[in-house]
Amino acid sequence: GNLEDYEETVKKAKEAWKVWADIPAPKRGEIVRQIGDALRQKIKVLGSLVSLEMGKIFVEGVGEVQEYVDVCDYAVGLSRMIGGPILPSERPGHALIEQWNPVGLVGVITAFNFPVAVYGWNSAIAMICGNVCLWKGAPTTSLVSVAVTKIIAKVLEDNKLPGAICSLVCGGADIGTAMARDERMDLLSFTGSTKVGKQVALMVQERFGRSLLELGGNNAIIVFEDADLNLVIPSALFAAVGTAGQRCTTARRLFLHESIHDEVVAKLAKAYAQVRIGDPWDSDTLYGPLHTKEAVKMFLDAVEQAKQQGGSVVCGGKVINRPGNYVEPTIVTGLPHNAPIVHTETFAPILYVLKFKEEEEVFAWNNEVKQGLSSSIFTKDLGRIFRWLGPKGSDCGIVNVNIPTSGAEIGGAFGGEKHTGGGRESGSDSWKLYMRRSTCTINYSKDLPLAQGIKFQ
Repeated sequence: GNLEDYEETVKKAKEAWKVWADIPAPKRGEIVRQIGDALRQKIKVLGSLVSLEMGKIFVEGVGEVQEYVDVCDYAVGLSRMIGGPILPSERPGHALIEQWNPVGLVGVITAFNFPVAVYGWNSAIAMICGNVCLWKGAPTTSLVSVAVTKIIAKVLEDNKLPGAICSLVCGGADIGTAMARDERMDLLSFTGSTKVGKQVALMVQERFGRSLLELGGNNAIIVFEDADLNLVIPSALFAAVGTAGQRCTTARRLFLHESIHDEVVAKLAKAYAQVRIGDPWDSDTLYGPLHTKEAVKMFLDAVEQAKQQGGSVVCGGKVINRPGNYVEPTIVTGLPHNAPIVHTETFAPILYVLKFKEEEEVFAWNNEVKQGLSSSIFTKDLGRIFRWLGPKGSDCGIVNVNIPTSGAEIGGAFGGEKHTGGGRESGSDSWKLYMRRSTCTINYSKDLPLAQGIKFQ
């Protein structure tokens, strides 16, 4: 799409909002339920398309569509629950209430690594709140964007509603920039790199707009000496190697207590050697290619920097000699916790394994990177668990115990702190980000008492 297409789409979406906003929230929920059902019917073919275009393995592609289906189910229930409190007024004969209304047009810019789910998190919640959506997917996953939009459009049009309620403009940075600068965009939800997210945030802030940012993660798993290694090994493997390391929640740093360091590294290297690499459509494959040739170059550069900064490659580190953007899942040991490459989020399957001695130091090391998305510890110590969850523990938006950093559930708010952007999507009270709040005072008496007992005579 070009800028003329974008302009036409925004106008159509704004017109569609006038229709959508008048529909009661539970009835909007019914439409979202039908969207979930339509996605269910196409889940395998859509999962195949995700796998083909993005490169993740087929079961992950299907799982991603399942997330959209699940969040539709979640949103249906939410459509009967959103609302604000009735508050006690200090003035007699007055009612004080909180009213929540849709913001209007929600722009959703998503990344290549989750070309369905992230739009699902945003659109399902935005829709039941009474908003319309304009989506710009990643330029490299446009087939997925078109397929999903066509499925949604059919549901809307079968209900005699304008398809423009969920609009799409495929395009590059020109469309993204137009969305960020456009005052008609009442909320802009952006998922992508911290570098681009910062540019988007500044453009939106310049017009006093609202943004929801889901940016990078440099996530750590911390393993204490009392950890159950039967949980640790598969958790570290899944978190570091899943989606070929191209999740914002991928584990990039693995802190091991010095007493178990060598044992865990040996077991993990053995597990890495058993990872089945191949065609993402093959049901036996656990690990597919990187998304682009640029990603392969970033992987090689990061491995080289890790070596230069004193790291040792335990396994992997090379490009696989086969067609496609395949690289070996990689483990690097021997680096200090504050090595520059360890503090760099490389969107590739490289895991930096680091030694620690004390709880206090490793909690600080978890928090010293600029991003604050996901974090995990493995321990049986109850006191340590609650210190980890508390004010001096992890500073991330997602704080886990005895499970990996990736694989968040839709019922909890998803997002992170610091350079991760501070946004929250999906569960909990994230719906509030897609609405505007009004504090309303209604005087149903015949008097005019002023707040704080002020007399004005």
